[in-house]
Amino acid sequence: MEGGGAAAAMGLREVVVDSTSPHILNTHLIQYHNGFTPPKCHTKEKGWWRTVVLAYKTLGVVFGGLVTSPLYVYPSMPLKSPTEEDYLGIYSIMFWTLTLIGVVKYCCLALMADDHGEGGTFALYSLLCRNINIKILSSKRVESSSRSVSHEGIGSKSWLGKFFERSIVARRVLLFIAMLGTCMLIGDGILTPAISVLSAMDGVRAPFPSVKKSLVEVLSAVILVVLFLLQKFGTSRVCFLFSPIMGAWTLCTPLVGTYSILRHYPSIFKALSPHYIFHYFWRNGKEGWLSLGGTILCITGSEAMFADLGHFNRSSIQIAFLFTIYPSLVLTYAGQTAYLIKNPNDHNDGFYKFIPHKVYWPIFVISTLAAIVASQSLISATFSVIKQSVVLDYFPRVKVVHTSSNKEGEVYSPEVNYILMVLCIAVILIFGDGKDIGNAFGVVVSLVMLITTVLLALVMIIIWRTPPLLVALYLSVFFTMEGVYVSSVLTKISEGGWIPFAISFILAFIMFGWFYGRQRKTDYELTHKIDMGRLEMLLSEPGVQRVPGLCFFYTNIQDGLTPILGHYVKNMKSLHKVTIFTTLRYLLVPKVDPNERTVVNKLGHRTYGCVIQYGYADSLNLEGDDFVTQVTDSLRLHIQNGRGCLPDDSLEVQEEMSAFEEAKRAGVVHIRGKTRFYIGKNCGWFDRIMLAFYEVMHSNCRSALPALGVPPQQRIEVGMLYEA
Repeated sequence: MEGGGAAAAMGLREVVVDSTSPHILNTHLIQYHNGFTPPKCHTKEKGWWRTVVLAYKTLGVVFGGLVTSPLYVYPSMPLKSPTEEDYLGIYSIMFWTLTLIGVVKYCCLALMADDHGEGGTFALYSLLCRNINIKILSSKRVESSSRSVSHEGIGSKSWLGKFFERSIVARRVLLFIAMLGTCMLIGDGILTPAISVLSAMDGVRAPFPSVKKSLVEVLSAVILVVLFLLQKFGTSRVCFLFSPIMGAWTLCTPLVGTYSILRHYPSIFKALSPHYIFHYFWRNGKEGWLSLGGTILCITGSEAMFADLGHFNRSSIQIAFLFTIYPSLVLTYAGQTAYLIKNPNDHNDGFYKFIPHKVYWPIFVISTLAAIVASQSLISATFSVIKQSVVLDYFPRVKVVHTSSNKEGEVYSPEVNYILMVLCIAVILIFGDGKDIGNAFGVVVSLVMLITTVLLALVMIIIWRTPPLLVALYLSVFFTMEGVYVSSVLTKISEGGWIPFAISFILAFIMFGWFYGRQRKTDYELTHKIDMGRLEMLLSEPGVQRVPGLCFFYTNIQDGLTPILGHYVKNMKSLHKVTIFTTLRYLLVPKVDPNERTVVNKLGHRTYGCVIQYGYADSLNLEGDDFVTQVTDSLRLHIQNGRGCLPDDSLEVQEEMSAFEEAKRAGVVHIRGKTRFYIGKNCGWFDRIMLAFYEVMHSNCRSALPALGVPPQQRIEVGMLYEA
């Protein structure tokens, strides 16, 4: 089912498209009218202890990439004969980057801008779409009562919101920014496992110089294969395995850092003064600016803190970051810097060299395991953003498995998982040099952060109605800081920085091609939709008969019925005596009460509208007979109650029920449309390319109709060509 449903006829209003549950891949979140009460969410109250447990779990999923960044930050910097003052300046830059971007921007601001508990660039875009009339999403407008949208429902709009509503160019630029941010984050999910595991495994060469680089690369690839194979067990099971490892890493590295501080340079914390940053750039000029390409890696993985929000919750992530991750990184980098001040030429192996010999091997084992865990944070974030992209109809439908019955955002995609695995291994084996991967990594990290800053500023202005002075302060700090970082890493394009651009370009082309095809299809369906008047005319035409039987006709557009219905009636010259136009809708709750799962309404001429509602923890693996029974029982109850268009006349109610039972005994059939574009000679070259590309993706992606256990002999697919 592709798009909206016969919502107007059923007293319902569409608000979200395309779900990614294991079986519902194009269903909807709805808002109810006419006094109907939304289903209740069957989740228990989350207490303080549950939040603490979740905070512990985040160590193994969310913060792996961030807390293991000391493995590769200093080796990625192009330092030339650094002095004590240089190292103090570098540490000061890293401290304030962690504090401003990590604590202020992500922990305090970005986590407040969730969309139904989801985070990431597309979540911010979706949040904006629900609050301003962006016609690009005309068929996919979102309404919500999410707590994060504190200003939703306010009549007056901000000047910026009105500007976006008027300007199609501004809306397209906003869409491009959101797509680019998503593509870059997926690129991050490819590069983080590669650089983390490769940097950790490289530690084996320090005590054994005879070990070849190629062997380290092969070992790293094997470790990643095992990691990706574990993904199918779900984030919860994985993090129970990984969290102890990250707990050990988070504790051990600051202890080693503290030892290094006391032994090598006890006054290292004087570098917290920002004047060391000024002196660093004053002395080093262009070289200092270029070194930012490596310094930016100290905050790598911070975007996962936001993107992984759907796997946990805001409080658990904030507690874990503020009380464990942030202090650990500050002490670890301080210890590294203290060692390097006394050993200035060891920066190419800035992590393992500062580890005391007595604890080298235990730390090596922990660092290798931690690097594996670090990969998990961006893998989970990639699953989340892919799910969000499919939900918003910007990515081809892929199988997305909900691995938790309590958390909607905890998902796993087999196809995405194996593609990530292949690309990660390719990056390691082809670009084995850690510096090249570090350069590529810096491009991804800085651009994703800058995009998040821009989108978050729009949320502050349009939704939160933040005072202009505070917005200006926010942009002057974060846009300037991250803009300088971006300008530095872009100089590394020829030295590995092109990798994320290539990945992002391919992904962006896929996303745009899918979006363009879906929009053209939606435009056609809305233009040629069938209303009840048109259906009455079709049924009254000579030769059209009402044949015995019960038909479930799957419809999918807003404010009307699918044009496939007209195509079917015209060519088959028939319609079943009882026809139920069925739409499957996905609700952002774990389970829907069985009594509220099916919503029906009478349309006329023995036709009915039916909405089947499911939460993310509900199973759609129903047998065909169970599905039919579930729908027919609700329809029978509706007829008996005499609701909707049916008058309160018992005789007519009995006749209606009799006709319904007779149709059911005559046989049940399920009809769905299968549409393609007809690309004629009048199409321009752009439409020819994009629609042909869309058809290739559409033919190879997963079916939008969930597997309801319908017997093959009851299925009918009606083909129809949409003229481009």
